[in-house]
Amino acid sequence: MKTKIFTAIFLLMGISLFAQNVNNIQMPELLNKNSRQTINIPDILGYQTLKCDFHMHTVFSDGSVWPTIRVDEAYNEGLDVIAITDHIERHPSKKDVAGDDNSSYEIALPRAQQKNIILIKAGEITRSMAPGHFNALFLNDTQALDVENWRDAFAEAKKQGAYFIWNHPGWKAQQPDTCLWWDEHTELFENGMLHAIEVFNEKEWYPIALDWCMDKNIAPHAASDIHGINSEMYNLKDYHRPMTLVLAKERTQESIREALFANRTVAYFGNILAGKEEYLKAIFEASVKIEFYREYEKGKTYIIANKSDVPFVLSSEEELFTIPANGETMVNIPNGFNNWVEVKNLHIKGSKNLKLKLEL
Repeated sequence: MKTKIFTAIFLLMGISLFAQNVNNIQMPELLNKNSRQTINIPDILGYQTLKCDFHMHTVFSDGSVWPTIRVDEAYNEGLDVIAITDHIERHPSKKDVAGDDNSSYEIALPRAQQKNIILIKAGEITRSMAPGHFNALFLNDTQALDVENWRDAFAEAKKQGAYFIWNHPGWKAQQPDTCLWWDEHTELFENGMLHAIEVFNEKEWYPIALDWCMDKNIAPHAASDIHGINSEMYNLKDYHRPMTLVLAKERTQESIREALFANRTVAYFGNILAGKEEYLKAIFEASVKIEFYREYEKGKTYIIANKSDVPFVLSSEEELFTIPANGETMVNIPNGFNNWVEVKNLHIKGSKNLKLKLEL
C-alpha cells in the first residue's frame, strides 16, 4: 500500500514539474558564448601596442549595421580602439534613418564605454580624385565638415585638430590604372592635412603607398573599411581583421592621439606587418626566443619559438623557413652561417623586407 502511495506522489510531482515547464523551457546551451579574443602582438620600446581600426561604416552612411554592432565586433575581435567613419557627403540611408553626421558616434559611445573600447569621433571626407577619400579623426563636430568645397572641409577639420588619413589610395574606382600621388596631396601634406596613408584597405595592399610613407615620414595604416558584418567579410579563423598597431604611452585617447601624430604606427594585415624598420625589428625580437638544442656534424640545431600571432617567414642564402605563430620550429644552422636573415613578411618599403642578425 505504501509503495502505491509513494508511486502516486512521484507521478504527481513529475506532472507538476512538467506542467511548470510546458510554457517556457530555457536552453541557454544553444546560445553563442561571446568571449573576447586576444591578439598576441608584444608591447615594444616602452610603449603599449594597441590594436586599432580607424575606418568603418554604419547605417548612418552606406553601411548595413547599427553603430553599437561595430563596438561589439571590435570587443569580440580583441581591438582596443576604433573610429566610426561614416561618409559625410554620402548617406543613401538618410530617407530611412534620421540623425546627422554625429549620430553614429553618439549612439556607439555608451556601448564603447561599457565594453572598454576607446571610440574616436571621426568622419570620412568623401570626394572625387583628387584628393579622394580621407578620414578625419578627433573631431568635435563632424556635421561642420559637410560643405561644398573640399578645401573648406579640410580646413574645418584642421581647425578642430583633426588627424588626416588618406584612404585606399590605389582604389580602382578612383585610380584605375596607376596609384598616383597628386599635386593636391602635396598641397595637403605641406599644409599639415595628410598625416597617414592606408597601405592596406579591406583586401587591397598598396606597396607604393608604403614607399610614400617611408620617404615622407607619414604613418602607414591598415583598415577594414567594413560596411557589412565583419565576421562574414573576413576569415577570422585563420587571420585577424586588418588593423593599425599604435604604439602608445598609455591606453588612453590622449596617448593614442600623441602616438598617431608622432607616426608610431605599424600596418597589420593578413600575416604581414608594414612600417618603420625600428618598430618591425622590435616586434620580431620581442616575439622570438632562440635556444640552442644540440650540435650535429655540420652545425648546430636551435629551437626557435614565437609568442606572437604573426608567423615569421625567414630566408637566408641557405634556406627558407617559417617560425609559426604561437609555436616553435627546430632549425639546423650550418657552420659558417653569418646569422643574417630577411623576414619576408615584414615590409619596411614596398619591395624591401626587414633584414636582421639572429642572436644565436
